[in-house]
Amino acid sequence: MTPATAPARLWIRNPQAAFTANQLDASGGVVVGGGKIEEVLTAGQGPAEPCSAIFDARNHVLLPGLVNTHHHFYQNLTRAWGPAANAPLFPWLQNLYPVWARLTPRDLELATTAALAELLLSGCTTAADHHYLFTAGLEDAIDIQVDAVRRLGMRATLTRGSMTLGSDDGGLPPQATVQAAEVVLADSERLVGSYHERGEDAVIQIALAPCSPFSVTNELMAESSALAERLDVRLHTHLAETLDEEDFCRETFGLRTVDYLESVGWLTDRTWLGHGIHFSDGEIARLGAAGTAVAHCPTSNMRLASGTARVLELEDAGVPVGLGVDGSASNDASNMILEARQALYLQRLRYGAHVPVERALGWATRGSAAVLGRTGLGQLAPGMQADLALFRLDSLRFSGSHDPVAALLLCGADRADRVMVGGQWRVVDGQIPDLDIAGLIAEHSAAARRLVKG
Repeated sequence: MTPATAPARLWIRNPQAAFTANQLDASGGVVVGGGKIEEVLTAGQGPAEPCSAIFDARNHVLLPGLVNTHHHFYQNLTRAWGPAANAPLFPWLQNLYPVWARLTPRDLELATTAALAELLLSGCTTAADHHYLFTAGLEDAIDIQVDAVRRLGMRATLTRGSMTLGSDDGGLPPQATVQAAEVVLADSERLVGSYHERGEDAVIQIALAPCSPFSVTNELMAESSALAERLDVRLHTHLAETLDEEDFCRETFGLRTVDYLESVGWLTDRTWLGHGIHFSDGEIARLGAAGTAVAHCPTSNMRLASGTARVLELEDAGVPVGLGVDGSASNDASNMILEARQALYLQRLRYGAHVPVERALGWATRGSAAVLGRTGLGQLAPGMQADLALFRLDSLRFSGSHDPVAALLLCGADRADRVMVGGQWRVVDGQIPDLDIAGLIAEHSAAARRLVKG
């Protein structure tokens, strides 16, 4: 796509409201230049230097670009599929693994494009994907995803997932979906060397992501930890998502989940965990002391009846917490602003109505950026990357609302009007420039039908 180019120095002036994810006041807007936020202005304050253009944001609520910390892009080809619609995690997976095993490179390209577009339209500027299916013919899955991210003009942490423990050896996935450990490790190193970018303006980053305790061996977990340390990249896996998983760890390894994590060298600030629901008080303290992060996925956790993460206690213990939409076969959407709403409501159900809207928005921005180790993202502040989301509140669902920031979640905002990544407009008037959404839907839907028919 050809993005809409922003002027050299742009003042996004006087928003209807702004959420900065810090203590700064951006009621006068922000000045963007060179791909970064140069100034954050209070009401009545003008830029220190002249701007080449002004965007009048009086009808917009301004946020840092939302950051998604856990996803499986390919799963949007099996949304709301009847045989898995009413099942908890393990039966859900067992129904879907044979379908997913038929995934083709073109299927993955379409699914990745659809997921990124859906995220972008929801105000998301950075997404982490956990891809662990590398069946015959799909060996270049991450390369396909890199190309799609670049076409959409977003940022991404693409994780080289893996499954090495098949059903023949006591694992959950079918044998056709597993790889040898040496293949996984060699490809992981290739991908880091080929694509991983460093620095606060990085577009593509690579992380190592053995799928879960019930789909990989201890040896691969330990070897991945050592490789990540040598290459200085992050680690990601599913952990403590369900009680079934906890039972599996006890029966297979003789350990609870956090003990298992520590035994393979993963209890570190290099690691972030998908879900992190079933932890004891002592385990939460250990995670906090280690700086291990958690991606909270409220919609998926409710959809599969997995449980409720103890987010406030995790944060109080020092655990970085962000939000993830999870796979689009367990959500079944890729919408980050709606995920913040679900997180707010699920955590209020656990802790009470005093959990503030701003805290949930913080999980979707600054918190999620911290989970991914992206210190230049997730806030409106001078020197941060110019990744921004702007929402209008002039549709019927917002009529009668008073607090614009609260209205985003309480009234259910679901689509951004403008989105900027690195100083470039990627969504303009609610549309992605030069992306044929209708054509994408038609081809993606046809691929989904073929996939489930076999």
